[in-house]
Amino acid sequence: MQIVQVQFSPWDKKYNFSNPDDIKLQLDDQVIVDTDLGLEIGQVASFIKESEAPSGEEIKPVVRLANAEDLAKMPSPEKKQEALEYCQEMINKYQLPMKLVDVHFALNGARLNFAFAAEGRVDFRQLVKDLTTHFNTSIRLTQIGARDEARVNGDCGHCGRNLCCQKFIRDFSSITSEMAEAQQVVHRGSERISGMCGRLMCCLSYEYDGYQELAKKMPPLGARVNVDGQRGEVVGHHVLKQSVDVKFPGEKGEGYVVIEVDLNRKNKANTNPHPGKKRR
Repeated sequence: MQIVQVQFSPWDKKYNFSNPDDIKLQLDDQVIVDTDLGLEIGQVASFIKESEAPSGEEIKPVVRLANAEDLAKMPSPEKKQEALEYCQEMINKYQLPMKLVDVHFALNGARLNFAFAAEGRVDFRQLVKDLTTHFNTSIRLTQIGARDEARVNGDCGHCGRNLCCQKFIRDFSSITSEMAEAQQVVHRGSERISGMCGRLMCCLSYEYDGYQELAKKMPPLGARVNVDGQRGEVVGHHVLKQSVDVKFPGEKGEGYVVIEVDLNRKNKANTNPHPGKKRR
């Protein structure tokens, strides 16, 4: 049986639901699902096999595709803004170190879920009490990360286009400094390789595998190579250009010179992958 993963907000986690009636579903479809708080409307985020779902998890069903009547019950932008403004007023009142990002209304009005960003843990117990009294419903506050905040607020990246996380990225993958090092962009500085969220840009993962494949074709740093009959040492890589910087002793043994050598030239450098060992 197919398991449908549904999100109720772009910053919320995915929840698993079954599709017992084999409803024809596609990504981004709006569906009505059965939850512990009653019927709720959410967006299809992905599909997984039943074997991939956590064992012992109670999986409720997708009831049907959402219709125009269901969508009409969703809160208007004005109503959401009013809720956010009141919540922000209470945050200011208690001087809480948190940044309000978004709010989600349950379809049946049984709960409001406020999303916020903060550096650490926040004691918002009094805030929840005030919000519960004001809205007369169940209140939940969810702390989200910087990348989820950027997805909600939106912006333009360094490329001038809308943020990838807002357009098509569904699952955030781990972006590491090794990706930036492999693509030789670390020297540009953290600001130029970080996104609007302050984290390393997601696009660093797009070409990482390609750079790794190209890097395999290059002699390691420190390797001794022969170039046109001269013996030198590899001291730098240009992965995309498929060339290396080779250091040679200067004339009369004074100083040294560094020359860029194209690995794909007609007379390729004769490389020794084991620095310090003679090539047989």
